[in-house]
Amino acid sequence: MNSNLNTNAITNTKNTSSVEQNKRQDKIVICDDDKDIVRALEIYLSNRDYELLCAYTGREALDFVKKGDVSLVLLDIMIPEMDGITALRAIREKSKVPVILITAKSEDADKVLGLDVGADGDITKPFNPIEGLARVRSQHRRYNKLRGSEDSNKKEVLSCG
Repeated sequence: MNSNLNTNAITNTKNTSSVEQNKRQDKIVICDDDKDIVRALEIYLSNRDYELLCAYTGREALDFVKKGDVSLVLLDIMIPEMDGITALRAIREKSKVPVILITAKSEDADKVLGLDVGADGDITKPFNPIEGLARVRSQHRRYNKLRGSEDSNKKEVLSCG
């Protein structure tokens, strides 16, 4: 067995080398005033190649987005200082970053409002963390594909028949 095993291969940010830290380009904002939910999402997302930015108010989440280079936002609707819908409106003025709303509200009207304001999806609490992770991967993958196509000025036309 090779005695020179790469001990820096662990993807947890606490254990990665500074070289690997620099490779992490995809930043995800997790915003919820419930610290247990933020911590749970951190646990599930920390084993991926994401830099996780934790916010506990809508204003903090918006500040992260304004700084730029954010790949995805997980945003609770009922948060202090600036509610999630207001924060989402402000995010949409600055960015096309995918936003997944985290909500305790299961009413269709609340979900429709979030989507109409610019959310890309939602997760209703309590949620299965595996489903949450799948939604993050899906939106992240879609955003990266679209972001790459924005850089080229090619227009693709699909036709049938």
